[in-house]
Amino acid sequence: MPDNVQYWVAIPAAGVGKRVGADIPKQYLRIHDKTILEHTLDCFLGRADIAGIAIAIAADDGYWPELKLAQHEKIIVAQGGVERFNSVCNALLALADRAGTDDWVLVHDAARPCLSQKAIDRLINELGQHEVGGILGLPCRDTMKRANDDNEIVATVERVNLWHAQTPQMFRYEKLLYALQQVVEKNAMVTDEAMAIELQGFHPKLVEGHHENIKITHKDDLEQAKIYLS
Repeated sequence: MPDNVQYWVAIPAAGVGKRVGADIPKQYLRIHDKTILEHTLDCFLGRADIAGIAIAIAADDGYWPELKLAQHEKIIVAQGGVERFNSVCNALLALADRAGTDDWVLVHDAARPCLSQKAIDRLINELGQHEVGGILGLPCRDTMKRANDDNEIVATVERVNLWHAQTPQMFRYEKLLYALQQVVEKNAMVTDEAMAIELQGFHPKLVEGHHENIKITHKDDLEQAKIYLS
């Protein structure tokens, strides 16, 4: 692979986030003096190694244009999609005239504002020469149980080699775009980018993340994030 590759970021930010119980999309809830989305973007905007950020926004999003960061020179806006993978695919297409075939793309959740710079460094450093790419994650430390529809335990799952997936998830531009386009074409369903890459027969690498890199999904997560971002 060439040494002069660039690093890009793709952020799907078209979701509503109903589980957090707010009357606005959760990425626009405020923590301290900024929205969650602004905190998330700040994780990347100050890095010299990030060439640009493609963010997928819902067509009827009236909050995004009000943010100061909406006019940032590093940010490219794409059309949000119905599912996460649609939004990520659209974000990648928005980079088509900028990103090279072998450039890296870091896909990150809009509602993960507590990502550390050390974790980004670790992801880039450990995957720089990897032929596929990979994701941040945490090894499972708790006993894992499988339940039925009535929340009754039906099995204890061996936790060895089980990981909790996080983001960013980092893959070569062309390889990731093709994998996601195949998902769309085949009307399949994937829950993260690594799954789309796995469906192509590849094995992404797991890079240890950090516990503060939480995804804000419920009200309790919001309170936790306030502590981490203090």
